[in-house]
Amino acid sequence: MTNKSNLTSAEMGKLWASYVGNSMGNRVISYYLNHVQDTDIEKVLNYALGLTTTYMEEMKLIFKQANFPTPIGFTDEDVNVDAPRLYKDDFYLYYLQYIGKAGVSIYSAAIPIVTRNDIKELFVRCLNDSVKLIVDVQDVLSTKGKLMNAPVISTPKEVDYVKKQSFLHGYLGDVRPLHGLEIGHLFDNLNNDITSKALIIGFRQGARHKQVKDFLERGEAINKRHIEKMSKKLTEDNLPSPSLLDHLVTTSTIPPFSDKLMVFHKIDMFSMKIREYANGASLNGRRDIGALYAKCLLDVSLYVEDGANIMIDYGWMEQPPEAVDREKLSTKE
Repeated sequence: MTNKSNLTSAEMGKLWASYVGNSMGNRVISYYLNHVQDTDIEKVLNYALGLTTTYMEEMKLIFKQANFPTPIGFTDEDVNVDAPRLYKDDFYLYYLQYIGKAGVSIYSAAIPIVTRNDIKELFVRCLNDSVKLIVDVQDVLSTKGKLMNAPVISTPKEVDYVKKQSFLHGYLGDVRPLHGLEIGHLFDNLNNDITSKALIIGFRQGARHKQVKDFLERGEAINKRHIEKMSKKLTEDNLPSPSLLDHLVTTSTIPPFSDKLMVFHKIDMFSMKIREYANGASLNGRRDIGALYAKCLLDVSLYVEDGANIMIDYGWMEQPPEAVDREKLSTKE
């Protein structure tokens, strides 16, 4: 029988992070639902909201059984659902697409390192639900003619092998066209950055603290720079890039979210970029693309660190579970 009073460090960490992340998503989606008009979009928003609520309740039970303090995360104090509309309905779909990809990334990473059966089953269910959310969102986007697919390329006529070291070039000499994996990940990362940019434009319009407003402005500049650089790689091979979503942001300057939530959200979103840029780099074969991802990774890593410093400065960052400081214990009077 599983001892439900004990959690491993991996289980503590993954449950803690998942609870906090779902508490944030719950507040954001609640606000979206208060303004949505399209019934198809409302349906997937309700599904996503239901997932966050269910996960939080199940995690609370696990925390209680293990005598583990339930994280505060984000509460009703971090959202004003009655604030004027900040985004148009179509944006909600692209946002949910991001939420689904973030869920797949987080839960798939948790499954191999947790060992308690009930917790593993929870994360497997979370993963399957996140996949379903992505599929449902894509179906609605496709029905509305708004699904941004990766570019179509010619089908190979036969199986072949790489014959020249120039396959790895990217700066000078015989630079080959992008292959399918490179195109797919560039396009996917562009989708993430484009969604992030539109979200951050709305956040900036209502940020209260100057330090937070400056942080968000810098995040928008990073998004813009990365979009331009990755789009250029596709354009060089006469391939299209996904369209910007900035027009889906309204002109409202009344913030629906607390500065705490907005800073944490950008830390979360840029942390996902670290994982996605690394995925793209790992499946890349051209040196110039590798260098591009390396620069993008540095940009977002420094940005996430600065966001964490803001959270700490304002007393917004909860302490994640950590190992005992034996050195501190040994020197305690």
